[in-house]
Amino acid sequence: MENESTLIIDAHQDLAWNMQVYNRDYTRSAAHTRKAEQGTHVPDQNGDTLLGWPEYQKGGIALIIGSLFGLPIRKRHEIPEKFCYADINQAYDLYSQQCDLYQRLVNDHPDKFQLIETKDNLDALIGKWKEQGVDSQSSQTAPTGIIISIEGAECIRNPDELAKWQQRGVRIIGPAWAGNHYCGGTDEPGPLTPAGFELLEAMADFGFVLDLSHMDSQAALQALDFYPGQIIASHSNAAALLKNYDGNRHLSDNLIKRIIERDGVIGVIPFNKFLLNGWEVRDGRDIVTLESFTAHIDYICQIAGSPEHIAIGSDFDGGFGLQSVPAGIDTIADLYKITPILAEKGYTENDIGAILANNWFRTIKSSLPDVI
Repeated sequence: MENESTLIIDAHQDLAWNMQVYNRDYTRSAAHTRKAEQGTHVPDQNGDTLLGWPEYQKGGIALIIGSLFGLPIRKRHEIPEKFCYADINQAYDLYSQQCDLYQRLVNDHPDKFQLIETKDNLDALIGKWKEQGVDSQSSQTAPTGIIISIEGAECIRNPDELAKWQQRGVRIIGPAWAGNHYCGGTDEPGPLTPAGFELLEAMADFGFVLDLSHMDSQAALQALDFYPGQIIASHSNAAALLKNYDGNRHLSDNLIKRIIERDGVIGVIPFNKFLLNGWEVRDGRDIVTLESFTAHIDYICQIAGSPEHIAIGSDFDGGFGLQSVPAGIDTIADLYKITPILAEKGYTENDIGAILANNWFRTIKSSLPDVI
């Protein structure tokens, strides 16, 4: 591996969506997938992939949070209707299929991927990675762990189904992507509904992590007051750094402070549109740099007064690809390149280790059950 400093934990990747819609095979290298998709519609819809198991190894990506995600049919654009949902029953079916895809991935390739469901699973996985070390000469390989999250909870038709989702490996739930019957979401504002409060109450009983990413700020603030369990924002940036930004996708300073007060962790996204407001692919990658990415990390650290509440949630392959990430990133293996930039800003080796992996490790482990 090229990363010579620390392991990396990434809190948001849309693997199952890509396996379902584009038939991507993440046991292969990013280069292999890019070549196979040349001349197809996939790069235009989703960009050239940034992910592949060889790149996980190369970059020290020990653990990812893999989402279950479905697209409301009103948002579908060029996505075939069969991969979108018009009601909660269709959402349930699509998300269930994605759950099966994760299970098949780990069953068919246990040397490459492992489902993480308990504290013991997590400790054993990280132990394997530490034994392997971040040494490019190592002949050993450790699997990349996957923790399953739900992004947009319309697949949960009623709170009684939470037990089943937990049994299938789900450990984190983000109630919204767009707005839904639980709460407001991205570009569709609104508070928590009575059904949303009921969902949160049931989630707390089961010990799920609540993910505020994509929730409208009003709903997120209500959730912070109401939800007693662990809270994160897996993939959200600082709204204050986006000039002339007037949306509800990213976090206000007030919301950042409230998450920090609840001992939450925020994962920052290296997506050019989320680093430079108004950026378009035609503008080119070179005008957005890794310094733009680390600026969001540093900004949240300054609000917190420490590096204990900031991490990475790449959102890679989540509707964008190579064409839409900062210059300096070719694949997930390049995330470690922020290390010297953070060091120049005065962050210590321990600080950087916290940002790249240890903050997520601490937060995730605290919420996992001891046994299934």
